[in-house]
Amino acid sequence: MKSVRTKKVNFSKIYAFRCGRASFKDDHSRIGGPGFSRVVYCNEPGGFEAALHNYDGNYVRSTKYTPATFLPRSLFEQFRRVANFYFLVTGILAFTPLAPYSAVSAILPLIIVIGATMVKEGIEDWRRKQQDIEVNNRKVKVHCGDGLFEHTEWKNLRVGDIVKVEKDEFFPADLLLLSSSYEDAICYVETMNLDGETNLKLKQALEITSFLHEDSNFRDFTALVKCEDPNANLYSFVGSMEFEEQQHPLTPQQLLLRDSKLRNTDYIYGAVIFTGHDTKVIQNSTAPPSKRSKIEKKMDKIIYFLFCVLFVLAFVGSVCFGITTREDLENGIMKRWYLRPDDSNIFFDPKRAPAAAIYHFLTAVMLYSYLIPISLYVSIEIVKVLQSIFINQDIHMYYEEADKAANARTSNLNEELGQVDTILSDKTGTLTCNSMEFIKCSIAGTAYGHGVTEVEKAMARRNGSPLAHEMVNGRDNVQDSADTRSFIKGFNFEDERIMDGNWINEPHADVIQRFFRLLAICHTAIPEVDEDTGKISYEAESPDEAAFVIAARELGFEFYKRTQTSVSLHELDPTSGKKIERTYTLFNVLEFNSTRRRMSVIVRNEEGKLLLLCKGADSVMFERLAKNGREFEKETREHLNEYADAGLRTLILAYREVDEQEYKEFNEKFMEAKNSVSADREALIDAVAEKIEKDLILLGATAVEDKLQNGVPECIDKLAQAGIKLWVLTGDKMETAINIGFACSLLRQGMKQIIINLEIPEIKALEKVGEKDAIAKASKESVLHQIREGKAQLTASSGSSASFALIIDGKSLVYALDNDMKNMFLELAIGCASVICCRSSPIQKALVTRLVKAGTRKTTLAIGDGANDVGMLQEADIGVGISGVEGMQAVMSSDIAIAQFRFLERLLLVHGHWCYRRISSMICYFFYKNVAFGITLFLYEAYASFSAQPAYNDWFLSLYNVFFTSLPVIALGVFDQDVSARFCLKFPLLYQEGVQNVLFSWRRILGWMFNGLCSAIIIFFLCTKALDPEAFNSNGKVAGLEIFGATMYTCVVWVVNCQMALAISYFTLIQHLFIWGGIILWYIFLLAYGAMPTKYSTTAYEVFIECLAPAPSFWFVTLFVVISALIPYFSYKAIQYRFFPMYHGMIQWIRFEGKTEDPEFCNMVRQRSIRPTTVGFTARIVARNNSVRDLSTYHG
Repeated sequence: MKSVRTKKVNFSKIYAFRCGRASFKDDHSRIGGPGFSRVVYCNEPGGFEAALHNYDGNYVRSTKYTPATFLPRSLFEQFRRVANFYFLVTGILAFTPLAPYSAVSAILPLIIVIGATMVKEGIEDWRRKQQDIEVNNRKVKVHCGDGLFEHTEWKNLRVGDIVKVEKDEFFPADLLLLSSSYEDAICYVETMNLDGETNLKLKQALEITSFLHEDSNFRDFTALVKCEDPNANLYSFVGSMEFEEQQHPLTPQQLLLRDSKLRNTDYIYGAVIFTGHDTKVIQNSTAPPSKRSKIEKKMDKIIYFLFCVLFVLAFVGSVCFGITTREDLENGIMKRWYLRPDDSNIFFDPKRAPAAAIYHFLTAVMLYSYLIPISLYVSIEIVKVLQSIFINQDIHMYYEEADKAANARTSNLNEELGQVDTILSDKTGTLTCNSMEFIKCSIAGTAYGHGVTEVEKAMARRNGSPLAHEMVNGRDNVQDSADTRSFIKGFNFEDERIMDGNWINEPHADVIQRFFRLLAICHTAIPEVDEDTGKISYEAESPDEAAFVIAARELGFEFYKRTQTSVSLHELDPTSGKKIERTYTLFNVLEFNSTRRRMSVIVRNEEGKLLLLCKGADSVMFERLAKNGREFEKETREHLNEYADAGLRTLILAYREVDEQEYKEFNEKFMEAKNSVSADREALIDAVAEKIEKDLILLGATAVEDKLQNGVPECIDKLAQAGIKLWVLTGDKMETAINIGFACSLLRQGMKQIIINLEIPEIKALEKVGEKDAIAKASKESVLHQIREGKAQLTASSGSSASFALIIDGKSLVYALDNDMKNMFLELAIGCASVICCRSSPIQKALVTRLVKAGTRKTTLAIGDGANDVGMLQEADIGVGISGVEGMQAVMSSDIAIAQFRFLERLLLVHGHWCYRRISSMICYFFYKNVAFGITLFLYEAYASFSAQPAYNDWFLSLYNVFFTSLPVIALGVFDQDVSARFCLKFPLLYQEGVQNVLFSWRRILGWMFNGLCSAIIIFFLCTKALDPEAFNSNGKVAGLEIFGATMYTCVVWVVNCQMALAISYFTLIQHLFIWGGIILWYIFLLAYGAMPTKYSTTAYEVFIECLAPAPSFWFVTLFVVISALIPYFSYKAIQYRFFPMYHGMIQWIRFEGKTEDPEFCNMVRQRSIRPTTVGFTARIVARNNSVRDLSTYHG
């Protein structure tokens, strides 16, 4: 195992400038105000003052329940569901004389269903409890007085404790770094548990506490920390430390967050600032927004509909019963003499018929409760968990290179995967690899680098350029020459003019030297040295930065060492031609952020000159160039446009010499801004930095390639054929995004582009004047005008096959998302085949997602890989995180995680379609079987003059949903496939069944209920006519209630299970076992239950052995009724398949008729997927063929 040695560095202020000793002045007064009220007495956690604040301890609980709250809270969660609450009410009423069945038989199914769900909840919470116990009982060294440190458990830590954390240990709380094993009190921190990033972060203590290297140093140490209150911002910390009667500003550089790990550092000492649920990581662990699928919401409406049906049936029955009861005794004549109306209780008293009707209504509400499927919710939960397991274990969505499989982080949205109408995707790291390679650069107006990008190849193919072949071949030749050297990650540059030291012969060798020197100095990377080989590798904050440092190293400027105040390079000396060491004194690093869009360092070279080295986006760099620094501006801009056309990410490099007096003034102002303790400290720092980052001299530009992930064009093509719309939301330049769109077939030649931006002369003129109100007004009017023009183009071409692409930049998007314009913008976007939003901020991504979700009222899916995509993922109906190289924040905020964009194809078209179909069919079948069962009860009660007499034994009623019919429907939800995975991908339009919701429309739901009604009517009337009043057996015995009820129940069990067999498209052994096993289980139960004493078996006593089994009429009636009840459904399906086939039916016929290999027939079916407005390379081929055909027709 090779060991890696990190050079022992002594550098301060890599991220934060010099932490000086300047006074806080007026800003100090903000401490103690709102948001800055926390006071920490370091090394005095048990003192009187500390006790007054009474901060939370370090015990952390992530469980939903406690032993005391589990029962009441979990019961409350269960009975929030209206169906469960209804069954609870009927169960309670079952203990009254109103009940038509025994109380035990009513309560037991509810206990089983509720109990199963509570057990599941309990197991999940117990696992969380075990994790909490493990975390809270971890050990850490804490100062217990007299310079002694002893191990204690994390849960015992208090605010103000001094702890000693050793190498590879986790930080037990949010700590203020006091010192470390390094001389200048730096340490390396791994934050994988926080954001998933594996690159190490550098932290550094204040200089004033860096002397605390020994345990004994803490014997008399005390300090007072005043800082911000607990909050969820991982990257901010505002505070001050009072030590030795001096105030010192605190920054995020001194804060070590709980659950991050100490790396490459022997030990650190820290003071506990935030504990337990006050720590930033716990503050960030708020539950994601609750998402429910559209099917689940619709299911609730169906339940309410069935409640209405139930109450209508009960009301009708009660009215009829009341009328009949009132007429039971007329002139001393008793119509229903067996009820003894002359001497009856209130339930059948003709004199109190209205009261009897009311009581009957309550009884009927209980009796008809079997219309509501009691096991529906728990069955769906079981099915969704099993579906998620299948998604997680799909080998076709396993990414071997990163050893990552798909991960369904929630099972609530499985069926929603089959109904996605619009996908909103990030570009970098999602469509592309986010693995940057330095491939080209422009220095002193000269372009260097012969590499050909994927986008350039696609452009050549798109334009039909004869150079395409040459470009590819040329790239192959470059690759051949590169093969002589080992592959270097992040470096794909070839140009003999500046490689191998040849740059010294170039006309502008001095500019080239400054260019690569800037790349080697202006960064925050950390060098690591392999002890065995001596090779240097780098820990960088981003793939771009790593690519720049590696490129500088490969071209002769090797960054190899950092110290407290310096950066050291191995450079090629142009004079001697040898490598020499050069050291640059490092004063300040002006960090990159999304607002500044640039980064600078201030250094002094060995000649004593102060230099500001800067790199940043062209949008902010060109305006900062000096008049005498624009010598190469024209050529560089041209090269930037070429690089953007090639899909490359670009940065501008520039520098300037800084006057000593100017730097002194800058540093004083900076220290004042740095020492301010307020929420706007970063803005103050940026304002100071703005004043020195000016009058720059242009050196050139870099271009790095972020390649498309494998399979992206093919995936987009399949999704487009499935009718799914794809929007790309990216922070890249418009040109880059457009060319990536062409490379991945989101755009195609001949597609008309509607471009909305504010790069027009009128707006630019106003920007020079700087009147914000005038700029905003003109910009809004311009965007509105461009949107109206775009809509006019769509309207004008509505009858043609023309397709449009909408491309809009971030500035325009600000106005397009205004309340008075967003609906018009959405209408335009929906009319286009593809939409690309460029220069989008994270909040704009979330707002666009919200607009699409609310405006279309269709299912949206957002997919991204970075922290800037979190808002978009949480806003969408489904959030899919790519577990890429930008960390795990997107994955942690997602509903489903996949490793590559191409897996989205299988996730949606296969698993999404299957899950949607299974859940839809499962719910429809649940309502079918309960309607079929419940209506037989209603019909029998009507037959018995609404006397509230159940047709079945109490336990027959109770176990119908729990045992005899529940398992087959679970098997349907887990295993059924209308078509195979191969056919799902071969015929993508099949996916539209979910988007259009054809399998769970009200028409289909009511159709299944009607089927249940028909089955119930057929079963009841055929059984009635067959058994009453005919002789049941050879002895002439007629069928009583017990025989009639058992026979009709047998028919119901057979019919609903055989109906399942007819509805299933894909049989497995488990489905056979559950369907036929459910029927067999009914007979076994009838035998066992009938063998019990009459006290328990009541009307079922020996009914099967003595009455049913010996009678041929029982078996004949069962067979005849089952066949008759299934004929309507069978006939309907036969007619539908023959004359009105659904799309999956057509594909099934292809398979059944053996036409799977018939290209003409398959192509005919597949052509229904491809429309003129579709994107993807298949649509591009079709469009090209159509244009050729039109051209030949014209010439003909």
